[in-house]
Amino acid sequence: MENRRVPAAGRPPLSARRAPRGNREAGGRAQPASGSDPARLALEDPWIRCRACGAGIARPADRIAVGGRHRHRFANPYGIVFEIGCFAAAEGCTAVGNPTEEFTWFSGYRWRVALCAACRVHLGWRFSAAAGKGFFGLILERLVEPPPG
Repeated sequence: MENRRVPAAGRPPLSARRAPRGNREAGGRAQPASGSDPARLALEDPWIRCRACGAGIARPADRIAVGGRHRHRFANPYGIVFEIGCFAAAEGCTAVGNPTEEFTWFSGYRWRVALCAACRVHLGWRFSAAAGKGFFGLILERLVEPPPG
């Protein structure tokens, strides 16, 4: 699925905004594979991988349902539509910026931007609740799934 722009009058283009810089969140190890084809790597190792660099991001077993579904489709305040998948863990992601409740897609959760720990591409968001529970909402088109089986 491709991101689509929904008309959003009076808002600056997304390209004019940058993800905030912040401390890296301890999330385990990234699986860098610089210069490798992500689709080929997905066949060799059962990681869900970053489409941009091939680094391992999450395992298929990390998929979870939030609000009754694994997949969700949302638009941000700038009208960009994202299809995300929910993951209990994403070892290859780094969460940056300060947690905020502004424009959250999941009631009761604050979010931070989630980047690929290897290449720093924006992969989604880290959602966290006051009770300490949390999950990653990752942009599915920016990931390469391993083959079934």
